[in-house]
Amino acid sequence: MIWRLVVLGGVYVLFLGAEGSSRGGRTVTFSRTQQDESQGQGRARQRRGTSSSSGTPRPFHGPPFTSCRTPLTPDEHRVLDDNTQETGFNGDDGAHVILTWVGDGTGVALVLSTFSAPIDSFMTGGSSRLYRSTDYAKSFHDISHRINHTFIREEFEVSVGPGSSVILTADIPVVDHPGGIIFTSTDAGATFKFIQLPFHLAQRITYHFLNPDYLVALSIDGSLWLSLDFGAKWTKVHDGVHSFSWGAGIDMFLSFSREDTVETDERGDLVLKRTTDLGKTFTTIHENIFSFGYIGAFLFFSVMEDPRSPRVMYFSSDQGETFSRALLPSASTEQFYSILDGDVDMLFMHVDNPGDTFFGTMYTSDDRGILFSKSLERHLFDGHWKSDFTNITSLRGVYLTNKLDKDGRIRSVISFNRGGMWRQLNKPENVECEDQVKNCNLHIHGEHSRRNRIVPMVALSEPTAIGLVIAHGTVGDSLSSSQHPDVFVSSDGGYNWRGTLRGPHHYSILDSGGLIVAVETQREGQVKTIKFSTDEGQCWKSYNFTEQPFFFAGLASEPGTKAMNVSVWGFRPEEDGQPMWVVVTIDFQSLITRECNDQDYEEWLAHATDEGDLKRKGCLLGVKETYRRLKKKRVCRNGRGFVVSKKQSPCLCTREDYVCDYGYYRHVNTSECVRQNAANKTLELCLNGEEDELLTAGYRKVPSDRCEGGFNLQLAVQTVIRPCGVKPSLGPPPARAPSPITHFDTARERLVLILVCAGAGVIVLVVIVSAIIAVKGVVQGTSSPVYRFSNLRIQDEDNSITVDLESATSSNGTVCPQDSDDDLIE
Repeated sequence: MIWRLVVLGGVYVLFLGAEGSSRGGRTVTFSRTQQDESQGQGRARQRRGTSSSSGTPRPFHGPPFTSCRTPLTPDEHRVLDDNTQETGFNGDDGAHVILTWVGDGTGVALVLSTFSAPIDSFMTGGSSRLYRSTDYAKSFHDISHRINHTFIREEFEVSVGPGSSVILTADIPVVDHPGGIIFTSTDAGATFKFIQLPFHLAQRITYHFLNPDYLVALSIDGSLWLSLDFGAKWTKVHDGVHSFSWGAGIDMFLSFSREDTVETDERGDLVLKRTTDLGKTFTTIHENIFSFGYIGAFLFFSVMEDPRSPRVMYFSSDQGETFSRALLPSASTEQFYSILDGDVDMLFMHVDNPGDTFFGTMYTSDDRGILFSKSLERHLFDGHWKSDFTNITSLRGVYLTNKLDKDGRIRSVISFNRGGMWRQLNKPENVECEDQVKNCNLHIHGEHSRRNRIVPMVALSEPTAIGLVIAHGTVGDSLSSSQHPDVFVSSDGGYNWRGTLRGPHHYSILDSGGLIVAVETQREGQVKTIKFSTDEGQCWKSYNFTEQPFFFAGLASEPGTKAMNVSVWGFRPEEDGQPMWVVVTIDFQSLITRECNDQDYEEWLAHATDEGDLKRKGCLLGVKETYRRLKKKRVCRNGRGFVVSKKQSPCLCTREDYVCDYGYYRHVNTSECVRQNAANKTLELCLNGEEDELLTAGYRKVPSDRCEGGFNLQLAVQTVIRPCGVKPSLGPPPARAPSPITHFDTARERLVLILVCAGAGVIVLVVIVSAIIAVKGVVQGTSSPVYRFSNLRIQDEDNSITVDLESATSSNGTVCPQDSDDDLIE
């Protein structure tokens, strides 16, 4: 995951904080450029809720709130001074600094300094600079000589794989060079090996998600290459490849063109293949592919069944062995689709409304990725093809997003049961709205606001910091771009909130939630102060980490929240007019010296509210979860050995454990699921090449829900199975066993048979006519939609889907090249 912060003209920082989620992020990119970051990103729809006019009034502050401020004692100040290191990269005028953490808990960080200029500028001896730290970014050493002072391709960054593996890609011209050059390291950059490739890379080399020796690369001529020894030897495994992705185990998927060239107007002729033996043999899954992707346990692909018809989408949950067309009710042909999140149990999909409405409908799938149910209407999707949809990773089942209501206002909603039900956020406990405000709720700024530079960061949560959520927001009737954003904190996964910092900040979670740090964003000034809290944002202390302020670029800490130190990055103008990159690293381990013991922890029942039945208090997705977590008032270190501890117990099923089934929707102001346009309970579905008749009461258990007994209205059974024209594979159908033959020898037996068949025929005819009349409305109202997948999108959240700015990436970290705006199902 990549964070990008852009500094304009060496004067101030644009609000461009973290790209996507910080979870698992190893790379942070800091940039010093004269161009606005929005340039070069293609045409975007008009922004909503913000104004770019220079005459826009300055934001006003929202409702006041107070939070604790405690000054540092002289001893605390002295300890922090003794454990704060500043490093200046003298003589380095690189426009970009890319910081990458290597390994888990190694303390090793590599920094690559590059330039924004054509490659011709460096053919006369220019080079990148490579620095290495082994003490959690407290100090750096120039190791550029280990890569022969070679200029490294900035867009490929520092590629880090499992363990301590590192790959750097040299930036050399294609002309007069038979192949590219890479530098590989197996010891976190202590040494590098020079490797001449037999091809030129079209994109960054892709690691296998478990074995660093297995590498896959796509060349500029569309050939797919495989290495099984960390790049020492390469074998071409396929030509004409358009995109590829690792699947489960060593399975790999690819789409290719039979003509070995892939033009935009020819992509509907691609073929999807799978290999289970690292490229030795391939099996064809489907033809007429436009694009495909792999997320969680789901393989999905769009197909052009006819050159004159729109594309349709298919899902497979068994690595392509079988697949079925996705069933999304009430969809039109003028929509784009976005997969927001996915795991082994379910998918979240956004279906856009026709036209530039900035909103659509969110659906959730069953555990096969086939049946989709409506989850949220009027879901906001902004003009940059971004959604505010966020997985709150600090508590199971919690998702946060924004919707665009009919009055044109953006309001935040939260779900605590994986999209089964959504509701507005509670008002922060220390904030009061003015009397004229009709509805007083907290509304969270998401990617839409970050892209429009209203806030520097989106909501932050970490799996090891149970229940903790930090986010920018405003309090009132709706989300406001004219109101100054403040920072709010929740300690229970989003049920309750508290105002904690006035104004926009960059923030980071350390020590598994035992420590929070923040730096206030200064639009036209320099920074020298960092704030920190040891009680989940209830009280803050401030520390001046330098006597010479500098222009702020961003925060960086080792991924995984185990660290106790944080680095503040920026640059300071020098006397010669050239800015110098500066990093200040503050180590809080010497300030918070005591290791936590059993008395410092308490048992906390997640999802426990005062609402509803007390017997079901804390029940969510079928289980109660009791966590062991740090008491807020205890100042101690969780430490690197801290692991999340929880106890689980099953719950009885209730209506909240179910969502509306395919063809049903939640009735307004009730929890009942109502059939769309028909009253009968039967739906005909085409699954895995067979037509199934689905008998349902309108409810389907939420995927991954583990409740037992109680409410149970799911009556789905197969009553009719017959071919419907969708083939599970391109191979010949399996041979069927011969049916037993019954002989009718006598005239009487034949007469009885004729009478029985005639009677049965009449009954069947009556049933067919009745079924046609009864189901006609269903067919018209809820038939499988025709999709326009030229606009299908994958939402670039790290919530199991890892996507950076340059490529769409699957959940296991594999990369597929991004195409034009026509289709992004990579």
